[in-house]
Amino acid sequence: MTIPNAGPVLVLGGARSGKSSFAERLVEASGLAMHYVATGRAYDEEMRDRIARHQAARQGKGWTTHEEPVELSGLLRSLDSPGRAILVDCLTLWVTNLMMEGRDMAAEFAALAALLPGMQARLIFVSNEVGLGIVPENRMARDFRDHAGRLHQIVAENSAEVYFVAAGLPLKMKG
Repeated sequence: MTIPNAGPVLVLGGARSGKSSFAERLVEASGLAMHYVATGRAYDEEMRDRIARHQAARQGKGWTTHEEPVELSGLLRSLDSPGRAILVDCLTLWVTNLMMEGRDMAAEFAALAALLPGMQARLIFVSNEVGLGIVPENRMARDFRDHAGRLHQIVAENSAEVYFVAAGLPLKMKG
């Protein structure tokens, strides 16, 4: 059964909340060609191990993986097709990469927002909700939290469905 594209889906949650697994199940249930967009960069051994575990979990299930840490809007545009489901995991790693490269955050977010309404592929975004804790003590961490919060609002506004996942349990917030 193919699920019609009603618009993007945003899946938020904390670390190890089950958000990626939930998002993967949404894509697998879609009946569409499955594309996984990985935004993470392996800066250290722990991150290399984390990426390897994610890859191993998808192996043999029909996923096509695309690694794109910065040029997300361009990649999504190139992958757009009504027969595809595209999972982007995750937006907060994309924010980190944009910050590390000194990109214009507002322009990058606007480009993504402009792209979303016209997409034919089924888009599912995963992101870490980072705004529920204490105010970070340093400026870079505060800037990151603020950028992530603004991006989540933009994507949520342009999404047909939004979920918050905690302890592996999805709570539907929109749609």
